[in-house]
Amino acid sequence: MMQFPTSITDFNIIESTLREGEQFRNAHFSTEDKIEIAIALDNFGVEYMELTTPAASPKSASDLQTIARMPRNFKLLTHIRARMDEAKLAVDCGVDGVDIYIGTSPYMREYSHGKSLEQVVAVGQEVVACLKTQGVEIRFSTEDTFRSNLADVFTVYRAMDIAGVNRVGVTDTVGIAEPLQTYQLIHSLRQAVDCDIEFHGHNDSGCAIANALCALQGGATHIDTTVLGIGERNGITSLGGLVARLYTIDDALVSKYDLAALHDVERLIAQKIGIDVPFNNPITGDAAFHHRAGVHTNAVLKNPTVYEAINPEDFGVTRAIDIAHRLVG
Repeated sequence: MMQFPTSITDFNIIESTLREGEQFRNAHFSTEDKIEIAIALDNFGVEYMELTTPAASPKSASDLQTIARMPRNFKLLTHIRARMDEAKLAVDCGVDGVDIYIGTSPYMREYSHGKSLEQVVAVGQEVVACLKTQGVEIRFSTEDTFRSNLADVFTVYRAMDIAGVNRVGVTDTVGIAEPLQTYQLIHSLRQAVDCDIEFHGHNDSGCAIANALCALQGGATHIDTTVLGIGERNGITSLGGLVARLYTIDDALVSKYDLAALHDVERLIAQKIGIDVPFNNPITGDAAFHHRAGVHTNAVLKNPTVYEAINPEDFGVTRAIDIAHRLVG
């Protein structure tokens, strides 16, 4: 069997179901829902969880404080605009880290915040300097990275790296990035900054999981996910999809997670938002390990790896084999 080397050695998942996922059209999480989801994802083993900015509403601030007080293993983050008032509010809520963002594409600069590149850098430096005194992790992202001028975003990234952020964030805000493009951008960025690199990829054109993989191969250290990929529009990289993709490269890459917990985590979120887990969902979809064609079933009964790259037993799920139908032969 062909073996392909991988440059991926270690990475962190920033689980954003309670931030990006809360922006999904069907998501209306109560405080109790958020606690239940946070516990489930903590048990799965994600390294970080990101919650909605406390500036969104008093309820968001209260929920953030509630999760901050929970016994937990993950680091708690919140997602804020590059504003001093939001930075101070985030720290007051007891988070472990603050994720700052500001748009850098012509669209964002003209129609969102109206700032020049110089102003973007200046406000970023001001907010980062403030947060540096508070002992929290800091990420600074350029929103809409892939529609921004490359020289502009590298100017911002270098300035934030010098300012002392823990990581910079690359964001495919409207889901237009291609896998090779993602790899090339992050590989170049890896040569330009010393800090860690985070990738946040939307799925508008169906490349979110592939782009996340290429981001890791290019040198990213952190990947944003949501359970079932829920989020704005049609969402971002799915937690299960990323795990499946990495497992097929080397199952040791995801051995730090409780893989058998994935099934219940996904069904928990599906129940909370009133949808079914898609039949073709990686690993946990009802059809994921369902074999039907005669040639397939004959081989799988002898050795499942003939038609399976993923061992369902590692995820606590089972395979199904159809035998009484006209395709058996």
